[in-house]
Amino acid sequence: VQLQASGGGLVHTGESLRLTCAATGRTNGINAMGWFRQAPGKEREFVAAIRRSGGMTYYADSVKGRFTISRNNAKNTLYLQMNDLKAEDTAVYFCAAGGLILSEVRRGAQGYRYWGQGTQVTVSS
Repeated sequence: VQLQASGGGLVHTGESLRLTCAATGRTNGINAMGWFRQAPGKEREFVAAIRRSGGMTYYADSVKGRFTISRNNAKNTLYLQMNDLKAEDTAVYFCAAGGLILSEVRRGAQGYRYWGQGTQVTVSS
């Protein structure tokens, strides 16, 4: 499975961006997908996740109410709509996919098997 993330860019505080992650290859074993981010000098952190079946979503507290994760299973595509962006959202955003158990998805675990290359999001104040 290959993941290709896109949609990053430079925006100002309060503006929006939508990230897209296209999955290709054998995606049958994937039951969850997620977004993570890594800011300069910081560890990679969980942003949001979604289960392939049922579409349950999970978010980090820092993005709840501003970000929305969604997916199109028919197109094997994952999205992250980011609204009301803040300077602290600046980071490289990675998409991930894999077969995680529910408790792992819920707590934002990073044990996904497949990772995209990352897309830079810069929020200028």
